[in-house]
Amino acid sequence: MQKEPFFKILSLYLVLAICLLTLPAQGWAMFLPSGQTAPDRQADLSSIQKTLESTVVKQRLMDVGLSPEEALTRINSLSDEQTHTLAANLDSLQAGADGVGALVFLLVVAIIVVVVLEATGHHVIFK
Repeated sequence: MQKEPFFKILSLYLVLAICLLTLPAQGWAMFLPSGQTAPDRQADLSSIQKTLESTVVKQRLMDVGLSPEEALTRINSLSDEQTHTLAANLDSLQAGADGVGALVFLLVVAIIVVVVLEATGHHVIFK
């Protein structure tokens, strides 16, 4: 009978959490300044070319069968919008990213699950 207050508190917390998490997010509408110009294609191409000159990127291109010149030729055939999107996304590239963050997250979730199961009286046995 000692577990009953714990489950009441837990269920109230979960109901409150679900209610708060399902509220719509606040959106912000703004006017765009009239002074904005179209993306500068030359600046985008120079940013892309600078990235292509990296030794890591050159090696990866060689691994998939492209030379940096072929890649630049293909990039020159992109539209202005596609070129700007590619140049904007180059900053988000992480050289050598190996998923350690995802592994740590999964480990933390597993530990939390085991702690909750042990706290509720269920026993976790690893064989």
